[in-house]
Amino acid sequence: MNRNNDEGSAIALWRSRLHRAIQGYDAVLSLPHRREIARELQDEEDLFMLLCFCDMMGIPNPVSDMTLELYPHMLDRFHEWHTRQGMPRSPLAGFRCC
Repeated sequence: MNRNNDEGSAIALWRSRLHRAIQGYDAVLSLPHRREIARELQDEEDLFMLLCFCDMMGIPNPVSDMTLELYPHMLDRFHEWHTRQGMPRSPLAGFRCC
């Protein structure tokens, strides 16, 4: 019975080491790309914000009717977006956030 217990603990030890090695390998592979992924997500959000608010800035947008119901949810992030785009103040004449 002692032999089975030793084999079980050896297998458990081997599995834990293998699991740690796989986690380390995954971290090494994904580390260089995390910054790129974060930047790409930010660019995607910037494009979405532009699509939501471009008609208010004078850029015609055929999607404006579909995004109208999203405005209340997007107003909280509007200030962060326009400062990231290099606009120190809100570009919308009727909307002041700063």
